[in-house]
Amino acid sequence: MIDFKIIELSDKKEIDSYFTNNRFRTCNLSFANMFAWQTKFKTSFAVIRGTLFIRYFDDTENALCYLMPIGEMNLQRSLQIIIDDTKENNIKFIMKQVTSEMWDIINISMPDTFQYQNDRDNYEYIYLSERLIKLPGRNMQSKRNHINHFKFDNQHWNYIPITTIEELEECSEMLDKWENLNFDKARQSLRYDYIATKILMKNFHFFMLKGGAIKINDKIVAFTIGEQLTDDTFVIHVEKAFNDINGAYAIINQQFAEHEASNYLYINREEDMGLEYLRKAKMSYHPDILLQKKVLTLKEIY
Repeated sequence: MIDFKIIELSDKKEIDSYFTNNRFRTCNLSFANMFAWQTKFKTSFAVIRGTLFIRYFDDTENALCYLMPIGEMNLQRSLQIIIDDTKENNIKFIMKQVTSEMWDIINISMPDTFQYQNDRDNYEYIYLSERLIKLPGRNMQSKRNHINHFKFDNQHWNYIPITTIEELEECSEMLDKWENLNFDKARQSLRYDYIATKILMKNFHFFMLKGGAIKINDKIVAFTIGEQLTDDTFVIHVEKAFNDINGAYAIINQQFAEHEASNYLYINREEDMGLEYLRKAKMSYHPDILLQKKVLTLKEIY
């Protein structure tokens, strides 16, 4: 039986060591992300013979689920350890957040063992950073229009990198206002997102995050928080803007990419959580990679 423990801040260095040189562009392989969403997912981990095992509670499955193990151990052996753990705990084997690349590796390691279903709500949206900065072509015309409208309507605006405690506190105040304005929606679907954002801001420097904000008349009206995910990919954990300011989302998206993530080939804007308005917004930027995810279960014959 795997001896899992709940993730704590003090575990960052150990867990990060397994994400070093990570080639998978999925946002799930981020300590900051896992810790920030602890309230919802109750994520726990264990290290066995140089291999990281992660388990969490998924309310859509109403069950404990595993991520693909990462580390020195032979993958077939580490997968068998998870299978044995589910049997000893009398729970169903469910492995989630499995990218197509991960699935290929898993299926080679243990052929005819697992079956899968595509998990559309957890597909991740990945874009070339250059496209988010320049917004080229006809299919980005509406984004350029929104930004132009924003600049026309707000003569006294500017972009700032978030670096100080005072700026984080101002973003936190803006988040509270945003939450109040979107209370019904947040109560139903995004309450955990609010909690996670607060945790990211509280531990902003400890997590070594990057942030940026748009100000109008010296007041923050939009902000974004993210971090390096892989050598070539930056991930956006948070993006918030006041809906009644035309173009606020478009300009924070473009400005943050330009100022904080231009050195990366790709920008991962995470999943849409099955929310139609988020899916529409993220698809409107025409992702260069729609990172597919699968849910694995054991074949009945295994």
